[in-house]
Amino acid sequence: MKEKFPQNFMWGGATAANQVEGAYDQDGKGLSIVDAIPGGKKRLSIVSSPEFDFSLDTTRHTYPNHKGIDHYHRFQDDIALFAEMGFKCYRFSIAWTRIYPNGIEQQPNEAGLKHYDAVIDACIAQGIEPVITLSHYEMPLHLAKEFGGWKNRELIGHFERFARTVLTRYGHKVNYWMTFNEINSAAHFPIMSQGLTVKTGALDDQAKYQAWHNQFVASSLAVKIAHETNAKIQIGCMILYATNYAYDCDPVNQLETMKETQAFNFYCADVQAGGKYPYYAKRLWASKGVELDIQPGDLALIEQHTVDYIGFSYYMSSTINKTNPDALSAEGNLLGGARNPFLEASEWGWEIDPVGLRIALNQLYDRYEKPLFIVENGLGAIDKPDENHYIADDYRIKYLRQHIEAMADAVEDGVELMGYTPWGCIDLVSMSTGEMSKRYGLIYVDLDDNISGTGNRYRKKSFHWYQKVIATNGEDLS
Repeated sequence: MKEKFPQNFMWGGATAANQVEGAYDQDGKGLSIVDAIPGGKKRLSIVSSPEFDFSLDTTRHTYPNHKGIDHYHRFQDDIALFAEMGFKCYRFSIAWTRIYPNGIEQQPNEAGLKHYDAVIDACIAQGIEPVITLSHYEMPLHLAKEFGGWKNRELIGHFERFARTVLTRYGHKVNYWMTFNEINSAAHFPIMSQGLTVKTGALDDQAKYQAWHNQFVASSLAVKIAHETNAKIQIGCMILYATNYAYDCDPVNQLETMKETQAFNFYCADVQAGGKYPYYAKRLWASKGVELDIQPGDLALIEQHTVDYIGFSYYMSSTINKTNPDALSAEGNLLGGARNPFLEASEWGWEIDPVGLRIALNQLYDRYEKPLFIVENGLGAIDKPDENHYIADDYRIKYLRQHIEAMADAVEDGVELMGYTPWGCIDLVSMSTGEMSKRYGLIYVDLDDNISGTGNRYRKKSFHWYQKVIATNGEDLS
């Protein structure tokens, strides 16, 4: 019988430093932008207001990312739990501000480097391949406040120094890397990935597209450094992918769906994987009044140093509607669109669409013919433990099962898929709401939205289910 997944398939899980580590001011770490973003359901509306300027105000707001789940001190035990599940890989990020506290220092913080030495060694000791994201919504706060974020070309040099430092330090142990997490998310919410507030250009297309260009150059420099450091390194880009459907067969909605797919799903990957700006870029720039500052050598660098694979997150699809003002609206993951009557939704309004993942995999592989890596996918839900701290999260198992089945179908279609790291393999602070109660993990962490609790870890039902999935290389999904 033909196997669903290749023998070397990389099963694992994913986190980000700013959502799990805590210890936000320990061992020389500087403040990152997320350290200055309040938690709670109003998080996105707070940072989208014209007044927001990254000022910390503990009298009005809470900052749950400051404590996270204390992965900084408990990573050994957490990685041991990952190994118990059978992880082949663990995707995590290096907090830029642990290495360069303000982003502008000429010498790195050795305490930060030693911490990630220990994390990487713990993974390798457990037989787990580290998969490291260089920049996962963790740019130094100083670079956002004093330089205006990624629209400022000076950030390229600061990022290059950071990338060179960590790639040189760890590049002979770590074979899999990614440059910028969900780089295209800035289309809807540029504060996290580009460090732009309303005051500094979050609503300005010129600022966002220039920031992207600067990131493309920086990403290419990271790819160049990685390949020069170790020929074995595979370094990818990372995008947020939302399969788009037209609301109906009206040609206007069909055209709008094509344009949105280009502008959101493909634009950043076209540059990072394709090595050049796509054919539709000039039309796109003109429609938004964008004129890029492209310096000599930029385009040659981008062309010469393309990524080896495409990492992406997939949580939901999006339905594009331009003609029907009475259509109901959907919610979720920074994306709007019309409600899709054929899909169920999570407690947070994110529409659940495993078939959309198969479509996404085929669309990406058809376009780029590069290996694909699903590095985020999962269900945020309210988990209610029993008196023994056990959670029978059949809803999460159902979600993951359906998406793994869609992956298997895509592999049968001929897609080259490297691996799968469900998001929040351990409960963590949600990016969109800054809450613990929106849980993704296969491991329960006893902390509430105020980061109060024991912090103890407990295996959910999904923990044991995923353990079986990995042990059978995706054959047993029951």
